[in-house]
Amino acid sequence: MTHLTPVEGNSRMIRMDADEIQELEAYANTISAAVEEELDTLLPNVDGNEEDRLFEAMRYSVFAGGKRVRPLLIMATNEIMGGNKKRAMRVAAAMECLHTYSLIHDDLPCMDDDDLRRGKPTCHIQFDEATAVLAGDALLTMTFEILSDVDTHPDPNVRMRLVALFAEAAGARGMVGGQMMDMLAEQHGKKDFDQGALARLQRKKTGALFSASCEAALILNGGTRDEFHRFTSYAKNLGLAFQMVDDVLDEVGDEAKLGKRTKKDAGRGKATFARLLGVDGASRQAEFLVQQAVDYLRPFHNKARVLDLLARFVVCRTH
Repeated sequence: MTHLTPVEGNSRMIRMDADEIQELEAYANTISAAVEEELDTLLPNVDGNEEDRLFEAMRYSVFAGGKRVRPLLIMATNEIMGGNKKRAMRVAAAMECLHTYSLIHDDLPCMDDDDLRRGKPTCHIQFDEATAVLAGDALLTMTFEILSDVDTHPDPNVRMRLVALFAEAAGARGMVGGQMMDMLAEQHGKKDFDQGALARLQRKKTGALFSASCEAALILNGGTRDEFHRFTSYAKNLGLAFQMVDDVLDEVGDEAKLGKRTKKDAGRGKATFARLLGVDGASRQAEFLVQQAVDYLRPFHNKARVLDLLARFVVCRTH
């Protein structure tokens, strides 16, 4: 179950009251439960086969918890567009497979070398490095297996566009390219990474999947050019603000609430928004981005209520 707790303090311009937090929490929990039910159906079962260790590692990582923000973006956008819920749920499950693959690989010793994720041992700690690599590979390929299935959408052109979207968002010009830049940021620290370079990095590493989540729902529902512009602009700003707050929480957050180690970036001399702008500066910039994000969706009025709440929560969260 998702529990949302806003950051306390008088310095914040964007706030959420208890009723708004409860409203978003209820929606997030509903989406999370539905996505997990879909994933439970789609993921291979552990039933005595030779691949059982692989299947167990896949399930361990997928069902380790998390905010399920990307599926929420897909489902909320699909609702605004009046789309088919079952089709969107399959796309949301595919996105969660893709995201989980990236987390498994990011945590590996050759990458971020993390031993804790969502309050639990990371996949390579719980199993072993080879199993973790294979579990990530299996989830990545399963993403496209789901998207290309006729149950996701009867129109092959729609399925092809979804596959292309996810491939681009995850690939060298998207998330993987962002991870490469992130590794260079750790090697060079502040020297070669100014705010603009760091923003480009995070728009690839974090923002690409946020944007693809909204785009996927628009592809399912034949969105207009203006709708693509508004939703992707919202998602890109949201993703960048999300990462800025992540950087702040790495500096000042509570490990028990975050479910992962803090102060890792500072220990590695890594370039982050919190280091470049300071904790207060990064927090203010995140608020500015969120306000812009919310403005993009104003033409949809109350239909975009959940996305408005999500954007404001991003800069109020403590974990």
